[in-house]
Amino acid sequence: MKVAVLGAAGGIGQALALLLKTQLPAGSQLSLYDIAPVTPGVAVDLSHIPTAVEIKGFSGEDPSPALVGADVVLISAGVARKPGMDRSDLFNINAGIVRNLIEKVAATCPKALIGIITNPVNTTVAIAAEVLKKAGVYDKNRLFGVTTLDVIRSETFIAELKGLDVKDVKVSVIGGHSGVTILPLLSQVAGVSFKDEEVAALTKRIQNAGTEVVEAKAGGGSATLSMGQAACRFGLSLVRGLLGEENVIECAYVDGGSEHAPLFAQPVLLGKNGIEKVLPYGELSAFEAQARDSMLDTLNADIQLGVDFVK
Repeated sequence: MKVAVLGAAGGIGQALALLLKTQLPAGSQLSLYDIAPVTPGVAVDLSHIPTAVEIKGFSGEDPSPALVGADVVLISAGVARKPGMDRSDLFNINAGIVRNLIEKVAATCPKALIGIITNPVNTTVAIAAEVLKKAGVYDKNRLFGVTTLDVIRSETFIAELKGLDVKDVKVSVIGGHSGVTILPLLSQVAGVSFKDEEVAALTKRIQNAGTEVVEAKAGGGSATLSMGQAACRFGLSLVRGLLGEENVIECAYVDGGSEHAPLFAQPVLLGKNGIEKVLPYGELSAFEAQARDSMLDTLNADIQLGVDFVK
């Protein structure tokens, strides 16, 4: 497998590249691109780690050389959130970055599976879809908004709260990837029950966990290490699906025919064509149904912003 990371010199990109170098299947190739001139050095640094994963770094204005032959493209390029910013404040800068990168993906490796990490994901995935449509290469089964960070946060916080082994905690997170659009389905977590006030508090913490990191870093950045881990988990799941492993399921923000919005995060079965099947997210509690319904205006507005940006 060849995996390309665009934005590889940034905080998320470097963490992601490190994890992929140590965890991709033997014989894989890892291709790192960033506009920053340090990127080939990041690749050389990582190349000293003794794993059977070949690594190359590319910098400059054009990511095309990094994209040739890529099976999976993970895009983390863009600016990070600072205190007082919400994800929509990132839009004006990151929208253009994602558009330009996706144009190159469309031209160079149109069959690749594309994972969008760059915030605001609710909007940047819509931008990517419109660019791919314009290029005539859009395949809804090959484009993903990476919402795995919401999943791993949910797993971690539930395990902490209930004294569980985090390996035993499985939770779906549906909707989108910012604020009220993030909805962990706590009612479906096996073997655990929550009081109403625990559900309300935990849901709010998961929705605002990004801000928790931004504030704790006191102006020094946003979630990079946990996002790198989340993106690695999702990227490896894409690879496992491509390699024919069965029953690879992740939540992702996709064009999956949802009745709620043109793009919606829910569980998907991954395989050789990307999404093999969009899975139902199951029955919701009254609290969850109300939270889902009340997020939809925000989510649909975020998506429309991306569509309008490209048009």
